[in-house]
Amino acid sequence: MKIIVPIDFSDNSIKALELAILLSEKGKTEITIVHIIELVYDFASQAAVALDSLHKESAKLIKELEAKYSNSGVKFDHEIHEGTASISIARIAKEREATLIIMGTRGATGIKKTLFGSTAVNLLKEANCPVLVVPESTQINQLQRITLALEFANHEPESIDKVVALSQLLNLYLEFLHVQTTDGFKEDLAVLGLEKYIQNKFPHLPVRFYTYYGETASEGLDGFLEEHQHMILGMCHHHRGLMESIFKKSHSFEMAYHTEVPLLIIL
Repeated sequence: MKIIVPIDFSDNSIKALELAILLSEKGKTEITIVHIIELVYDFASQAAVALDSLHKESAKLIKELEAKYSNSGVKFDHEIHEGTASISIARIAKEREATLIIMGTRGATGIKKTLFGSTAVNLLKEANCPVLVVPESTQINQLQRITLALEFANHEPESIDKVVALSQLLNLYLEFLHVQTTDGFKEDLAVLGLEKYIQNKFPHLPVRFYTYYGETASEGLDGFLEEHQHMILGMCHHHRGLMESIFKKSHSFEMAYHTEVPLLIIL
């Protein structure tokens, strides 16, 4: 398994690294730490001096991180580049044929400059592998399972297979969630169809299926997240209604995203 972890040296990006280590299988996982330098200097001479300094400082800090976690049983590598963060991270993940990108959602100042405020969203447009976004308040030691929220009318076997494979690689339980706002016969059939698909293709996979009711989809998902903890919330990128509910608070899931819940996007 190959995991890409973007680092801006903020506490939260380091938490994402620690989660990557926690989810890794000893001796079988390679973690690539990626630091992207986004230059803001107007003059070439200033940029050259600053770039050299930033490269040296970044390399030093990354080596300190690798030394700190050297006993984890995980193989570390790193890359430092200048450019646009989302494009650079996606390119590196593609070149290395990464299994997963794990990143925090906020940066800081100085060398810990703000990186992840918009990068997480932009990365979803560029990446070709799953992206796990880790909020600041995540209790990484308590994560037990992946809960995949689906729009059942649009679910695709390929996406289901991807999340099943990823849950097994990460050694996490898997469950599926459908928030239902009306008594719909077609939706009921879709849920039964998914259950049958999983049972036939993955007969030995322990998995749970939830149908959660609410007056609105937002209310239903909100209630589910309040009652169920220690999860990674999974969504499929081609489910635009669900995705926009996270990043725009609009369309089918007009919800206030629970910032303590990590978000896994299956691309």
